[in-house]
Amino acid sequence: MILNHRGREALNASHSRRNVPLGALRAVLTLLVVAHHAFLAYHPWAPAPATSLIAEPRFWAAFPIVDTQRSQGIDLLIGWNDTFFMSLLFLLSGLFAWPSLVRKGARGFFRDRLIRLGLPFLVAAGLLAPLAYLPTYLAAVRHGAPQPGSFLDQWFALGTWPAGPAWFLWVLLAIGGAAAIAYRVAPGWGTVLGRWSGRLSGRPALYFAALVAASAAAYLPLAAAFRPETWLHFGPCWIQISRALHYTVYFAAGAGLGAFSLDRGLLDPRGKLARRWPLWGIAAAISFAAGIVALLAILDSFPSGGPSFALTTAGNLTFVLCCGLTSFAVLAIFLRFARHSNRWLDSLTANAYGIYLLHYVGVSWLQLALLDTPARGAVKGLVVFLGAVAASWGATALLRQMPAVARVL
Repeated sequence: MILNHRGREALNASHSRRNVPLGALRAVLTLLVVAHHAFLAYHPWAPAPATSLIAEPRFWAAFPIVDTQRSQGIDLLIGWNDTFFMSLLFLLSGLFAWPSLVRKGARGFFRDRLIRLGLPFLVAAGLLAPLAYLPTYLAAVRHGAPQPGSFLDQWFALGTWPAGPAWFLWVLLAIGGAAAIAYRVAPGWGTVLGRWSGRLSGRPALYFAALVAASAAAYLPLAAAFRPETWLHFGPCWIQISRALHYTVYFAAGAGLGAFSLDRGLLDPRGKLARRWPLWGIAAAISFAAGIVALLAILDSFPSGGPSFALTTAGNLTFVLCCGLTSFAVLAIFLRFARHSNRWLDSLTANAYGIYLLHYVGVSWLQLALLDTPARGAVKGLVVFLGAVAASWGATALLRQMPAVARVL
């Protein structure tokens, strides 16, 4: 046995206290997910609108609605988001994995994951995703594009089942299942990982170097083999294959930090990471600028045959660095400043999971409603963002009044 009864009680007590900075960070990352999807329709590089669901290429899976109104600057928001926000969500999701495994055991842990992740995934992929993509079909009809069959005819003729943002849930469930199996095979893996995290987390720069090294080892080989837009899928389960192991590394990093402590070392609100948030912020900005330069160099190389292996590797490495630096900078800012809660933050934190699940439907329908509105893309994106947040927040708060739903959300 790794921990005695007293050790288990101490670990559970230390992790049961509500952590305001981490809760606020998770809630704000959820808002960034909504913003990401809300502004995609107005991205200056967005593809042409879909003429039908079954026509190739099927960019509509990422861009359900594409507006004629585009705004410069949205590409920077989308690009910045894409460098870190899902990776940091995986790290936050891993924080409570080890204490939950210790408390519930492998079987109880995975059973809880099936309820908390598996059931919402089935609802989100099976019901909410078609509702979110129905505006794609309706937009094509509005513009007079010939439609071979009804929406359901086209949907079932796809041969695939796009799940939208719900992909995050099944990947998290799969990683959680792997963690449960590892706990049965090697019950001390979290203790070892927590010990190493404890040794490194008091020195954020050293911890960052270790995280980036592990991330690079996981990401660079897959990124060299698969383009960023390549998604592996079976049924409704989709994963951006080049980032599969990268996300696993960030989950493992979160699990190690959670096994060590949620308020000491790297996660100490008064620790070195929090105190040096300006330095991390500057480094993150520099790395993002380097990523833009690498992207422009890659795009500029296509007329002459495409980027070399060295240039592609350099571009992939800037992603790894920017992801780590931005994650550390954002984490540092929330540890430093998000120490006190309030009514609005409490509500947002409590309803963040539901907002993530529901927002995509509101986003696509609002984008459809604004198609013929003569407003700038940035203005439309802001309206869609605020409307989708309000609708999904309110709907989640209502749904959570039902005990069965509250248990999941």
